[in-house]
Amino acid sequence: MFGLGTQEIILILVFVLIFFGAKKIPELAQGLGKGIREFRKAARDVQDDIEKEVKKIDPAENDKDNK
Repeated sequence: MFGLGTQEIILILVFVLIFFGAKKIPELAQGLGKGIREFRKAARDVQDDIEKEVKKIDPAENDKDNK
């Protein structure tokens, strides 16, 4: 519904290049990458915690999964 086409992506990239400059873009990309990695790690940790709590609450469900 709200997908970006090729022209919109090019326009955004040109705007970023003009606004931040060529030297700053790698630093921004690196920071974005680190942020995404940290978010994924935190989400994975939360999911693991939830799964551990579910296993504590319903041990019969674990037996069914293992068979």
